Amino acid sequence: MNKKILYILLFIFIGWNYFIYGQARFPKPEFDSGYNYPEYQITEPISPVWEYIDVAVLLIVLTLTTRFTLKTRSRKSIILISAFSLLYFGFFREGCICSIGSIQNIALTLFNDGYTLPLSVLLFFLIPILFTIGYGRQFCAGACPLGAIQELTGIYPVKLPKTVETILSTVPYIYLVLSILFAATDSHFIICKYDPYVGIFRLNGPSTIMIFGILLLVSGVFINRPYCRFLCPYGVILNWVSRFSGKHLTITPDICTNCRLCETSCPYEAIIPSDLLQEKESMVKSRKKFIIYLILLPIITVGGIFFLQMFSENLAMVNQKVRLAKELRLEKENEIKAISIDAVTFKESGSTLEQLFLEEQQILERFRKGTPWAGGFLGLSLGLALLLTTINRKRDEYKPDQGKCYSCGRCFEYCPIHLEKLELK
Repeated sequence: MNKKILYILLFIFIGWNYFIYGQARFPKPEFDSGYNYPEYQITEPISPVWEYIDVAVLLIVLTLTTRFTLKTRSRKSIILISAFSLLYFGFFREGCICSIGSIQNIALTLFNDGYTLPLSVLLFFLIPILFTIGYGRQFCAGACPLGAIQELTGIYPVKLPKTVETILSTVPYIYLVLSILFAATDSHFIICKYDPYVGIFRLNGPSTIMIFGILLLVSGVFINRPYCRFLCPYGVILNWVSRFSGKHLTITPDICTNCRLCETSCPYEAIIPSDLLQEKESMVKSRKKFIIYLILLPIITVGGIFFLQMFSENLAMVNQKVRLAKELRLEKENEIKAISIDAVTFKESGSTLEQLFLEEQQILERFRKGTPWAGGFLGLSLGLALLLTTINRKRDEYKPDQGKCYSCGRCFEYCPIHLEKLELK
C-alpha cells in the first residue's frame, strides 16, 4: 500500500477531535440542585423491558462467541455472530445499552449521591468483564456492535509503524481517565458525545459525526479496528482483565510447531512470537533497564499528578455551569454582554448569580481533587508499561498477547494443524 495513502488515513483519524461535535446516547440524570442544562439531544428509551431483553441477548451472544472461539474454533461463526450483534445492538437498539458508555454511569454513581444506577447498565458493564476473566475478550470478538462494524469492514489490513502504534495506543488511557473525571464531576458524557458510529446506527445523527464515522470506517478497511485499538476506553479495562483470563483463545489447537505461518496474520500486533530463533538481550542489560525504569516509576507518577493538576481549571470548562459562570462574570465585571442560549435561559429562569458562582466553585474544587488521581493513574500506567518491557520470559511457541487479542480468530486459518483438523472433521 502506498505510504502516502496510509499517512492520509492516519491524519483523518488523528484529526477528528478538531472538527467533530457529538450526540449523547445516555440521558443526563436529573438532579434537584437547580438549573438543568439542555446540553444533549436525548433519544427516548423504548421500554425498560427491552433493557433486560438486551441483557439476555448479551449473555447468549457471549456464550456463543466463547464456544466459537474456544470449542469449534470457527472464524466464520464469529463473523456471523458479529453481524447479528451489529444488527441488534447497533441498528435495532441504536447503540444503547452500551458497555463502553456504562463506564460513565458507574463513575457518576460512585461520586454522586443523586443518581441511581439502573441494574441493566450495571450488568452491561460487569458481564463482559466476567466473561473476559474466564475466556478472554469475547465481548470484543462478537458482542460489541462498534467492534463488529469495524471487523466486518477490515478487509485489507496494513500494519502500522511500531512507533505510531505505540503512540496511538496511549490515547485510550487518556480517554478513559477523562471520561471518568468528567462523569464523576457531573460535567459530560464524552464517550457518548464522541461515539463515531452512533450516527450511523441511528441514521439521523449530526452531519459531522456521520462524516467522521464514515471516514473511520474507510480508514478501517486498511487500519483494522481503529476505534478499538486507539480510542475505546472500555478496551483498556478488558485489556487488563484479559491478561488473567483462565482459558484464552490459542492460535493452534495442539502443540505449536513454530512454523511461523501465523507470524504476520494478526493486524493488531497481538501475536507474541517464539524466542527460540531470536537473539536475546543480555541479562546485565535487562537488569540495568529494569532498575532505571523502577527508579523512574514514582517520578513519572508524581509528574503525572502535578501535570494534570495544572490543567484542572481548564478541564473544568467542559462543565456547562463553569462556562456559564465565566460568561456571566465577564458580563458583570467587563460589561461584555452574555448572548449565549445558556446565558439567556439562565436570566429568564430567575436564578441568582451568587448561587451559580457558588456551584461553579464547588465544581472547580471537585476537579482540583480529581485531576491528581487522574494524572497519577496516567503516570503510573506509563511507568508500568516501561517496566514490563524489561521482563523477558522464555517462549517456545507462538501465542496470543492475552491483553491485546480481540479473539477474532483471524490467526486460525494460518495454522496448518488447525486446517488439518478441519479436513479430518
